[in-house]
Amino acid sequence: MKLSQYAKKVGVTYKTAYRWYRAGTLDAYQTATSTIIVQEKADERPVIGCIALYARVSSLGQKEDLERQIQRLKDYAAAKGYQVSKVVTEIASGLNDQRPKLGKLLADTSIWNDCG
Repeated sequence: MKLSQYAKKVGVTYKTAYRWYRAGTLDAYQTATSTIIVQEKADERPVIGCIALYARVSSLGQKEDLERQIQRLKDYAAAKGYQVSKVVTEIASGLNDQRPKLGKLLADTSIWNDCG
């Protein structure tokens, strides 16, 4: 099947599927006309790796909303087959762009190493 069809089938964007193809995680080949064909297997997804979850609310009074956000993110990750290696929550005002925990999370490369 074409790479675009494969992306729709597994529920990812074309760009993500193309990255998987370039990384060699898909059993696929490119035709002479540059069409990328993915070999069909029995509903097998490529190894995605680890992800981190981040949620933020603007005040301490919204702590319950923060817990709901994290639960929704965990449910989504489980439905997609992602392995969660880290969960980061932050209470930060929406009046400025300071997100210290988000900055640390984005710089943290150990997330990919934490998965077994």
